Amino acid sequence: MLNFLKNRSASGWLMVSPLALVLVFFLVLPIIMIVVVSFWRATEFSIIPAFEFDNYEFLFSSPVTYSVFLNTFKYALITWVFTLGIGFTVAYFLAFHVRTQTWQIALFLLCTIPFWTSNIIRMISWIPFLGRNGIANSALISWGVVDEPLEWLLFSDFAVILALVHLYTLFMVVPIFNTMMRIDKSLIEAARDAGANGAQILWNVIIPLTKPGIMIGTIFVVTLVMGDFITVRFMSGSQSANVGRLISNDIALLQYPSAAATAVVLLLTVLIVIGILLRFVNIRKEL
Repeated sequence: MLNFLKNRSASGWLMVSPLALVLVFFLVLPIIMIVVVSFWRATEFSIIPAFEFDNYEFLFSSPVTYSVFLNTFKYALITWVFTLGIGFTVAYFLAFHVRTQTWQIALFLLCTIPFWTSNIIRMISWIPFLGRNGIANSALISWGVVDEPLEWLLFSDFAVILALVHLYTLFMVVPIFNTMMRIDKSLIEAARDAGANGAQILWNVIIPLTKPGIMIGTIFVVTLVMGDFITVRFMSGSQSANVGRLISNDIALLQYPSAAATAVVLLLTVLIVIGILLRFVNIRKEL
């Protein structure tokens, strides 16, 4: 019996080893290298391997760092609110108002059509729509809503949030829809037979059972937004910044140790946020 258990354990390790090697070489080792480089010193002409805290001291002593991190959290929070509202509504409609599975699949695929193209193309497509002489301003002026073009539609925080919501809403729809499809419809019927109205069923039955999907979608959206830099750059007209842009700027200036230090702080921040989110719900049931 003991030999059987040992053989079974060995076969299990052999089955897992390919995936473990991939994770070690493409995830663990790059992260270790980033952490190591973050302690190096960069001069104007060279990078010196050393163990120093200068990059972190400069990072935490600069008021720009706190402003940029605050801006990053602002984008993540506002984007999360809108993606959650839109994603939950779409998923709820597909799961409970579309009766046949064929139509559910068809409508879900319809939602994914914009995501068949590049993120950059979908993001840049907003520029002619929101521009000073774009479709939005032309329509508002022709309807008499405004007398002159709205300057804040493009190259502003509004444009950044709009593009981020457009890019990442699907990452909220998918896990919520997947969770809702697993809800036993007899629970809803039982609540309705007990006299609960639609709002009570939604609040006391559907939302609690959908929490794992909401949390998975939240982790996806928050991590993607906090690491995004190209959207902030283009849609703000380089007038705003987040942590991703800070790292991108350091890399463009060949300041790799400084960029690595910022990346380490961003990674730790994201891990802390994810750790806090995971304390509210157990997502193992969903996975």
